[in-house]
Formats: sequence, C-alpha cells, structure tokens
Amino acid sequence: MNGFTLLLRDSSSVTRLENVHSFLGEDASGSFGILAGHARFMTCLNFGLARFRLAADPWQYLAMPGAVLYFADNCLNLSTRRYFLDRDYERITEALSRQLLAEEESLQDVKKSLAQLEQEVLKRMWRLGQDGFRP
Repeated sequence: MNGFTLLLRDSSSVTRLENVHSFLGEDASGSFGILAGHARFMTCLNFGLARFRLAADPWQYLAMPGAVLYFADNCLNLSTRRYFLDRDYERITEALSRQLLAEEESLQDVKKSLAQLEQEVLKRMWRLGQDGFRP
C-alpha cells in the first residue's frame, strides 16, 4: 500500500510526515477516512481528535481546536492554530480537555467584559439623554 504526505501547519511551524497510510477525522457531516490516492478534498475539521497511521506503526493522535483540511496530489495539509501530537490516547485526551477548559474560561471572561462594556455604553447614552443632548 502506498502512503501519502501529511503536512501539519500551526501558527509557528510546519511538520512533515511521510508515508502516512490512513487518516481519520471528523467534520460537520461526520467521521471520514483518507487513504493514498484519495480524490481532491477540502473540509473544516471539528474541535477534537483525529488520528493517522504511518506504515505499520500504531495510531498517532492529533488534538486540535479545529482545522482546515486539504488533500490534493497525495498530500494532506492540515492548518490549525495549534495542535498536540501523541501516540498515547490518555495523554492526548487529557491535553485536549485542559485546552477546552482554558478556552471556555477565556470565552467567559470575554463575555463578562462585553457585558460590562455594554452597560457602560447604555449608562453614557442615558446620561446624554438626561443632559438634553440632541444630535
């Protein structure tokens, strides 16, 4: 069985892996697999885990906060903000859980800041109305 090239691109680096025999991922339509010689294909991967296999090696897991996947000319390009790569399923799911929790906390902070900003804007508009401001 022939393999294909996998290029993992994040915000600071590119990792090239040769002789990949299969890739399994998930997008909005569900799970799918890619083998060497696959037709041209492009999709956006969901937040979570994907996995791939080099020749007769065990599965390697790839955790990421979503990615753009493009397969053409026997080369699979994955572009994402960051990713974790590991052969140990337990370790990588733990890293993914930590990342998900950190992003959720960050999102809550952003929502709180936006709510405070909205309150301040409304207070200022009310004060302008009280002062008789007319555009």
